[in-house]
Amino acid sequence: MKIKVGDNVRVITGSNKGKEGKVLQILRKENKVVIDGVNIVKKHVKPNRQNETGGILEVEAPIHISNVKVVDKKAEKAEKKEQKETKKEVKKETKKEVKETKEKKTSKKKEEKESK
Repeated sequence: MKIKVGDNVRVITGSNKGKEGKVLQILRKENKVVIDGVNIVKKHVKPNRQNETGGILEVEAPIHISNVKVVDKKAEKAEKKEQKETKKEVKKETKKEVKETKEKKTSKKKEEKESK
């Protein structure tokens, strides 16, 4: 895992997409991370010796580590630009190849019909 306690991270997917926070805890066996101020859930607590009143507490719940990305302010913009350029080039090449194969198939069918 490349994420450590204290790193600033951003949530990539899910209901908390786009939120940023600091890593408080890492659960290695479950591959999950607890982030400060993100994925807050309400937990109903029964009165006991430690908490005499009980009630409803708001607690950060863990998020899967694959849904989190380390935020680096300086390198973030440069990384995104490089990825977009490579993706566009690949998409353009694949689309051209698909069009060529479709044209070839249609032309063969027309030739067969004309010969009959």
